[in-house]
Amino acid sequence: QVQLVESGGGLQQAGGSLRLSCAASGRTFSSGAMGWFRRAPGKEREFVAAISWGGGRTYYTDSVKGRFTISRDNAKNTVYLQMNSLKPEDTAVYYCAAKSVPRTVMVASTYDYWGQGTQVTVSS
Repeated sequence: QVQLVESGGGLQQAGGSLRLSCAASGRTFSSGAMGWFRRAPGKEREFVAAISWGGGRTYYTDSVKGRFTISRDNAKNTVYLQMNSLKPEDTAVYYCAAKSVPRTVMVASTYDYWGQGTQVTVSS
């Protein structure tokens, strides 16, 4: 059974930075993709970023391009989300997810495994 454990959330002021981590255990990922999604209060879950395990191709939603960076450490089976220039609208619970094929990475329903989520709160 695959387990995904997020860490790194917290409270930050607008303009600040946070780095989220997602450690995967239970299997070694050499293909497929990892994604970050978020759910803000009263809103639907939305795609944030994704990265393929193999080639390292990255994907971002428009609202975070230039501010967030997704990266991976294959040896540690860990994916990171570096979040800079944070805005109050980035406030949400952030979830990491894993899938076995690196396609349709922006679609939450195509992911096989999910973490428990970590809260990110950005104050103005």
